Amino acid sequence: MEILTQVGIPLIILTIMIFGLFSLVFIPILPGLVIIWAGAVIFGLVNGIQTTAAWIFFAAITLLMIAGSLVDNIIMGTSARRTGASWTSITIALVAGMIGSIFLPFFGGILLSLAALFTIEYFRQRNWRYAFESTKSMALGCGWAVVLRLTMGLIMIGLYLGWLFFAR
Repeated sequence: MEILTQVGIPLIILTIMIFGLFSLVFIPILPGLVIIWAGAVIFGLVNGIQTTAAWIFFAAITLLMIAGSLVDNIIMGTSARRTGASWTSITIALVAGMIGSIFLPFFGGILLSLAALFTIEYFRQRNWRYAFESTKSMALGCGWAVVLRLTMGLIMIGLYLGWLFFAR
């Protein structure tokens, strides 16, 4: 039983976290950072968060999860806004992206989001070049958001490993 709590459970949790990291890129409908955070919660529940260092590791993982869960929408929206897209268009595009993620898993969310932004901006400005620039900017923002969330996910896993080895 001792080997299970010392090795087995941490490995299972690490596997869950790696799955969360994988889902950030390949299964966008799944909240990868929340999955990584859930692994940390399970680890905390199983082993207890008994030291100050453990609380610091857990708090840092939690803050990264919250920030990372908001960052993609903020980056995508502000990126499109810089090229002249209206906040209404951006909001509708982000809602369309959420719907697309549910009904068209994998890349349906981003495709529907970009199509919605282009369509709304085209009809708003009656200029396909402006609409395309806003759409291209939102797509670039999406790419940067993925990079940022992956980085946050890797940091969260690194914090878990720090917690595992240094704060138990």
